[in-house]
Amino acid sequence: MFWEKKFHQWVAQMRGDTRLPVRVRLWNGSQFDLGISAPEVTIRIPSPSALIYLLNPSLESLGRAYVEGKLEVEGRLQAIIEVANALSEKGLATGSRLGQLFKPRAHTRDQDKSAIEYHYDVSNEFYQSFLDPAMVYSCAYFEQGTEDLSTAQQKKIDHILTKIHVRPGDTLLDIGCGWGALVMRAAKHFGARCTGITLSKNQQALATERVAAAGLSDQVNIRLLDYRDVDGRFDRITSVGMFEHVGLKNLPIYFRKIASLLKEDGLAMNHGITTTNTDHSTARHGAGEFIENYVFPHGELPHIGTLLIAMQDSGLEALDVENLRRHYARTCALWAENFENHAAHIRTLVDEKRYRIWRVYLAGCAHAFRHDWISLNQIVCGKAGRDADVLPWSRRYMYCI
Repeated sequence: MFWEKKFHQWVAQMRGDTRLPVRVRLWNGSQFDLGISAPEVTIRIPSPSALIYLLNPSLESLGRAYVEGKLEVEGRLQAIIEVANALSEKGLATGSRLGQLFKPRAHTRDQDKSAIEYHYDVSNEFYQSFLDPAMVYSCAYFEQGTEDLSTAQQKKIDHILTKIHVRPGDTLLDIGCGWGALVMRAAKHFGARCTGITLSKNQQALATERVAAAGLSDQVNIRLLDYRDVDGRFDRITSVGMFEHVGLKNLPIYFRKIASLLKEDGLAMNHGITTTNTDHSTARHGAGEFIENYVFPHGELPHIGTLLIAMQDSGLEALDVENLRRHYARTCALWAENFENHAAHIRTLVDEKRYRIWRVYLAGCAHAFRHDWISLNQIVCGKAGRDADVLPWSRRYMYCI
């Protein structure tokens, strides 16, 4: 009875303050509309004990309740995400805590390997169900804003390789190579000799298979290797969607390693997600805690300022910085759309819990990028203190492929 009384008070307050297009349906069949318009989202409460998730909402608690089957939700996915965010904002205003996405961690080799395996070794077929055919799992580049996902991903790879001026015969290291799309493109169309490294056994196996099928085995080598254990010197280094796993404390180690692997006239590209808050709190209203617990264990995002300082202190000079936040919002939205369109097949590949995790994660990321909670920055860098004459004087060359 206590929770039911609190629920009726909550409904009255929500009707007065927010008027969300939401219908709440209780276990006994009764239902309550929070807005005056037709409901776009229906939240089903299967038992009185589940009311706690709704009455003290954050994106972490609502996400956890959905993933664990404590709440059921019906409606368009984007509307569901927007409603969850509005409820969480209201909860924050009435005392719910603001979650912080990433907390500094040790990031040992074993911890990083385990985290990568958890996220990336779901199955290759799972990722194929919502990514583009090349299986590029990072922010695409929409030059005109109207490209399909496959075209935009290829343009992203070309944009990166053109930015760092890859030349025939260059040696290129791709840190966190995924399923091999970038190194294959660099070898086939730019003439580079490439090494890709990953901690995911699934990625290494499929990437190696794809390299062989493309006839590129003499130019591309895919290795199961931690970035800290790479040897050699390279003309060009790329890291795309990987440094989020490095950890705030390890940023100097990461960038010093890149500097040590880079030839004196070499160039590197770091492409990754950054927080827009200087205290490193990200993915607001508890969404970060949800991602930490269910999606990216041990992930950490730096602010762009922290990133640039760590880079400079490690002997690298930032030569070009480009913000692609809007591009990642669109990329995630297209992934979420693909995920919805292939939901029936995806449910045959993973259990219901993982299906729900990824469903809200992809759509939630689109929301976070769209509203500037997090961002995406590409940074071209070279050895600090040397003449940067390896690049043309203007940025025009980046757009002349």
